[in-house]
Amino acid sequence: MFSISDLGRLRGIGLSPALMAGFVQELQRTALPCAEPALLRVTEVQREGLTLHDGLQPLPARLLPAVRAMLAAEGDAIACGDWVLAERNTLGEWWVAHRLQPVNQLARRLHDGRDKVERVVIVSNVDTALLVMGLDLDYSPRRLERYLALVRLAGVAPVVVLTKKDLCPVADERLREVQALLPPGGVAVAVNALGEEPRQALAPWLQAGQTLVLLGSSGAGKSTLTNALLAAEVQDTGANRTGDNRGRHTTTVRSLHATAEGACIIDTPGLRTLRLDGDALALGAVFEDIARLAPLCRFRDCRHEAEPGCAVREGVEAQRLRNFHKLEREARRDTLTALERRAQLQTWKQHGRAGRARAQDKRGG
Repeated sequence: MFSISDLGRLRGIGLSPALMAGFVQELQRTALPCAEPALLRVTEVQREGLTLHDGLQPLPARLLPAVRAMLAAEGDAIACGDWVLAERNTLGEWWVAHRLQPVNQLARRLHDGRDKVERVVIVSNVDTALLVMGLDLDYSPRRLERYLALVRLAGVAPVVVLTKKDLCPVADERLREVQALLPPGGVAVAVNALGEEPRQALAPWLQAGQTLVLLGSSGAGKSTLTNALLAAEVQDTGANRTGDNRGRHTTTVRSLHATAEGACIIDTPGLRTLRLDGDALALGAVFEDIARLAPLCRFRDCRHEAEPGCAVREGVEAQRLRNFHKLEREARRDTLTALERRAQLQTWKQHGRAGRARAQDKRGG
């Protein structure tokens, strides 16, 4: 199926023995889509095409329409980090004929404000998510909770990287705050993203065959951190905007790069909106402290809002619980059908009209 030399090269871009074993099992159940397929990894996805890698060089390619249609019908899409089978035609053009089943996917949901909810795949086949947050105006424990939920719903291990340590006089205090939010065994580090410090601090996760994705808001320092981990200027970096210190989008596409240690780094653009790809029940399991205290509530169906004897409200910090409820409402709404969302909107409108009528009656008007 594939030569040993092929596999040796592909290990340098993240092909592990476990991944290969899964692919072999899949292909034993599936007819090969072409006579002589090449196993390649997706390192970048553009609007009209994508870039593949064979372990030696990047290869521009396109997706066969049938493959695109099949994935779209399943609410799926090709993403950076995917492994694919591709073939080259007589003109020397590479075409993707089959997407191998990913081990995991990081995905979010986009809501158009009306009836449509779209699932958007961010990356596939990652071992660790580096959640990057700057120790400046970018610092937000509530946003970090959202990122932690995103990666844990996908079964990906999180490592929080606090950047711009040199600019923050209370970096140690911030680090302790973040560590308190992490699940058992979770790790957080604070670094200056310039120089050798990031590679030293993150060395345990930069082992050969590992794939890491960097996630965070614009201006958090993801591109600077990527350059530091690669020991090369592969990504553009830029200063934050003056006035509000908000980050600029210096990274515009997700792209995969190999490190000298043999790991792969996927840099991503800053996410302006981040709605989780999961239901309310799964979200509850991610917030372990809430799940642990919930059985101690007086009422079995306690919603942890205003009920008496609520162990969760007594034991969980108010802002964290408020953030959990917000994520829970989003998850419930995003899993409704279009008809259910329209019915819910009509109910809200009726409540609004009734409230305005009561207020008008009180004013005597």
